[in-house]
Amino acid sequence: MGDWAGYLTLILMGAWVTVKLTLMGSALALVVAFVAGLGRLSRQGWVRGLATAYIEFFRGTSIFVQLFWIYFVLPMTGVALTPMQAGVMALGLNVGAYGAEVVRGAVLAVPRDQHEACIAVNLTRFQRMRHIILPQALPLMLPTFGNNAIELLKATSVVSLISLSDMTFQAQVVRSQTGNTLMPFVTILLLYFAMSSALSFGMRRLERRVTRGLDGVR
Repeated sequence: MGDWAGYLTLILMGAWVTVKLTLMGSALALVVAFVAGLGRLSRQGWVRGLATAYIEFFRGTSIFVQLFWIYFVLPMTGVALTPMQAGVMALGLNVGAYGAEVVRGAVLAVPRDQHEACIAVNLTRFQRMRHIILPQALPLMLPTFGNNAIELLKATSVVSLISLSDMTFQAQVVRSQTGNTLMPFVTILLLYFAMSSALSFGMRRLERRVTRGLDGVR
């Protein structure tokens, strides 16, 4: 039992790495999603082109390949990253590409008369986005952002391929040391479910808070 307690501690240490990857990857994905999503709506053709190229590239290629390029190929250009940095970058850029389309779709879903009213009162484009359009678009984004965050959490398992000690990596270590497959993988299965449930609960709370008093949004 003492050995199994030690193995469980090992997996829980990996779970903390998974939590950090999820939080930092989600933060990067959120920033990238807004930058690329609003870039798709830019009046400048080159900005739209760059945003579209980024989105299509990261949605159209495997996150496994992206992670390997970031961790193994970038150092050849002089950009050396730690496994944690490479994992966060791969997860953030990959999920951010999907989030960008969420941002673009939500902004376009805001009624046209809202845009026209902003122009009528002589608001700048930045003021329109900051004070009128994005506050109305945000409730439309949150449900899908929640799904994206859960997908990012589950995708953290890919970092075990570059020997980052997340809980999937630690479960593999426990399996190799004990010859027992059931215990470590049932443990991480339950941990992933608990983490995704916590994310879902937090996003529902945030959604209710943001949409409070807004008729027809919930």
